[in-house]
Parts: sequence; C-alpha cells; structure tokens
Amino acid sequence: MDWPTGLLGFAAGLLISVATAPVGVSGAVFLLPVQVSVLGVPSPAVTPTNLLYNVVAGPGALLRHHRAGTLRGPLTRLLVLGTVPGVVAGAVIRVFAVPGPSVFRLLIAVLLLPLGGWLCLRTLRRASRPAPAREPSPRAVTRLAMAVGVAGGIYGIGGGSLLGPILVGRGMPVAKVAPAALAATFVTSVVGAGTYALLSLTTTGDIAPYWSLGLACGLGGLCGGYLGARLQPRLPETALRLLLGVLALGVGGVYAVQLLR
Repeated sequence: MDWPTGLLGFAAGLLISVATAPVGVSGAVFLLPVQVSVLGVPSPAVTPTNLLYNVVAGPGALLRHHRAGTLRGPLTRLLVLGTVPGVVAGAVIRVFAVPGPSVFRLLIAVLLLPLGGWLCLRTLRRASRPAPAREPSPRAVTRLAMAVGVAGGIYGIGGGSLLGPILVGRGMPVAKVAPAALAATFVTSVVGAGTYALLSLTTTGDIAPYWSLGLACGLGGLCGGYLGARLQPRLPETALRLLLGVLALGVGGVYAVQLLR
C-alpha cells in the first residue's frame, strides 16, 4: 500500500464514521464499495478487510459510550449473544460456499429502502406527538442478531446498518440501540476477522485481510467514531431517527444501483 492509498483510506474511514456512529452504524457498509471500486481490494479479501476496519475503528465510539455509561444493559448482551455464532457461520459460508452477491444486494435493497422511507415518514409525522410502540422480545432480538451476524460474516458489514433501523423502527430509542449495536459490531468483527485469518491458513486465494489498508481505514474510523459518539447526546431523538432512516435509504440505494449495473 502506498501513502496516497493509505491517506485516502484514512479519510474515507474518518468521514464515514463521523456520520454513522451517532446512530450505531460503524460505517463498514459504506466503506465496502469504496474499498472495491476506489481502493481496489479484491473479493473475498474485502470482507475480512472490512471486518478489520471495524476492529480498529470500534473502540473510538465504544470508549465514548463507556464513559457515558450507555454500554450497560441487556440489549448489548442479547445482540452479542446472537451475532457472534452468526458471524462464524457466515465466514465459513463465504469461504467454502462463495454465495453470489446479487441475492444479498437484492435482499438488502428490498429490506432497507422501504424501512428507511417508513422510518423517515413516521418520524416526521409523529415528531410532535410520539406514539408508544411495543419493543421486540429478547428472543426476537437474539434471532435477529444471529441473522445479521451471518450476513456480516459473509459480506463484511458490521450489522449496525441492519440492526439499527429495524430495532428503532420497532420502537426502541436510538440512544439505547446505538451503543449496543456498535458493541455487537465490534465483538463480531473481532471474531469474524479471526475466523478469516484461521481459514486463510487452510485455503487458497485472497482470504486474509489487507492489513495495512484495513488499519489505515480503521484509524480514520477510530477518530471519526469517537467524534460521532460525542455528537450523539447533542442531537435530538428526531434528528437521530431521521439520520438513521436516511442511512438506511442510502445503503439500500447503493445496493440497488449495484444490481442495475
């Protein structure tokens, strides 16, 4: 990796994480197309490289949430309990089954485009008169987290971009979801990156992460994540919900455009 590529990766990680950390999204899902199209990381190495980004970037936002005392609570434990076995299964599937990306992109677009639009409209309509909503059960949260963990292990996304909109859409406040989603993203990324590193010892091809580039992007995310988490308490719940809805629309739109190419 040359210096211009490293600086570009650092800047991409910084800018993306500042915008996404306030709502519990690591930004890896937006970094993925940057790594493939701009930085030239091949598949399947892009998946563990993205997980490495989460590992390096995660402590920035988590440190801020820890100091604020927002990491404690059952939601964090439920998300970690579900996503850890899911990401291991996803990594094995990615290496040995090599599922095509088209179906995944279609599913994400179909899920996040209407979910993001609904979340934005619901927030705008009910900003002045919020209506109570029933939160999902612990069992449903764990099952959702496991499914998201499998997707994260296959495609190298942290999971917050999926967990956040769904849980907030089910009535949970962003301030409660964001720290738990970031914690689950960090833990599963550590497990996922380690799984890929072990699998690279027994298989051929670009399976190991691009260490230098992943570290450069991650250092940018480390700084940006801390700044984004620091911004969160200063933003009203309505603004956070709108930001999460717009991010969901953005992720869904990115994958929809990729499907049409």
